[in-house]
Amino acid sequence: MTEPDVALTDFAIALECVVFAVLLWRNRVRATGLRFWFALFFASVSVASLCGGLVHGFFLDEQSRGQAILWPATLLAIGVAAFSAWAIGATLVFPPRVSRSVKVAAVGQLAIYSPVVLFHNQEFAVALVNNLPAIVFLLIVLVLAYRREKHQGLLLAAGGLALTLIGGLGQQLGIGIHPKYFNHNALYHVIQAVALFLFFLGGRGLLVEPDESAIL
Repeated sequence: MTEPDVALTDFAIALECVVFAVLLWRNRVRATGLRFWFALFFASVSVASLCGGLVHGFFLDEQSRGQAILWPATLLAIGVAAFSAWAIGATLVFPPRVSRSVKVAAVGQLAIYSPVVLFHNQEFAVALVNNLPAIVFLLIVLVLAYRREKHQGLLLAAGGLALTLIGGLGQQLGIGIHPKYFNHNALYHVIQAVALFLFFLGGRGLLVEPDESAIL
């Protein structure tokens, strides 16, 4: 395994997000449409982390067939996660007609982003830049909704997104614990895992029926 710290933390996130998606999907929820977007978000992050972990662990050679397949798949899955974030925010605060318009615009963004990462630029920074507007939009939506409704789930989800932004900044700055044994990517994954857990708790609080709110 070429980068065990990065690969194993990626695999942990993949497993974590599969569990979160299944837990949200199997419970009775107040808003089935919103549940779909949350489940798609966690499923796409899981795919991205699995593929990314395989690249960092076994296909780090840029000339390998594994990287040629798995790294674009990683970037595309991250794009789907960004699309899901747009959809969650739009569904939370906008009436159906406006929500549909936001989702159409998000599909347009994904349609532009996908050929860029497939044929032009496969730097991870491109995925981060693509995700940034969606994350900021959803964070603003959650904060404004919390100020209005005082629902704890909104605050937890917003905290998770804020932590995601902090982790992404640290990764781009190259902040890690050890350059060989726990580098900036591995530390980013740990921060991201905590952020995703907070986002899951927030989403579950918004979606799950009260009599199931204590069930993981």
